[in-house]
Amino acid sequence: MFGKSRVEAFSDGVLAIVITIMVLELKAPHKADISELAELFPKFFSYVLSFIYVAIYWNNHHHMFSTVERINGKILWANTHLLFWLSLIPFATSWMGETKFSNISAVLYGFVLLMCSIAYHIVQSSIIHLQGENSKLKKAVGKDKKGMISPLLYILGIIFGIFAPVISLVIYTGVAILWTIPDKRIEKMNFLE
Repeated sequence: MFGKSRVEAFSDGVLAIVITIMVLELKAPHKADISELAELFPKFFSYVLSFIYVAIYWNNHHHMFSTVERINGKILWANTHLLFWLSLIPFATSWMGETKFSNISAVLYGFVLLMCSIAYHIVQSSIIHLQGENSKLKKAVGKDKKGMISPLLYILGIIFGIFAPVISLVIYTGVAILWTIPDKRIEKMNFLE
């Protein structure tokens, strides 16, 4: 067992790099023409949606680790697995923007989001397993309705991406909105104890 500070610092660094890579993919138009700017809409929308997702994961990761007192190797590897999937967001974002929301890029984007969701759940479960069923995290997440419905919506988005990528983007945006609604479960647990 060891402290959590290095895991948090490493995770923060990786997520900062992910956001940096995404923003570097946005290139300014060469002409001062509104039509040139309109051409950037798919890339800009992809960037904004992905930025929100990375921010959601950073916030939730921060809250989750605020409940942790110690970690083990299983948590380290689970967290590294999560960071791997999060590091693929810039690629999926760029491809979706470049191809103007093509079917295959919408499917890949949804797949990366699904894998991030699964990986996050693995980290959360690993922490609960180490800390025990009476841990702050277990008490805070409870049944974790948002955590259970999100993967199902990603799968639905992937399916729609095959033949109607615009609907899949609506689903992915809806999940992001769901997660941006403030969730005070962990903050309340930390305040009470």
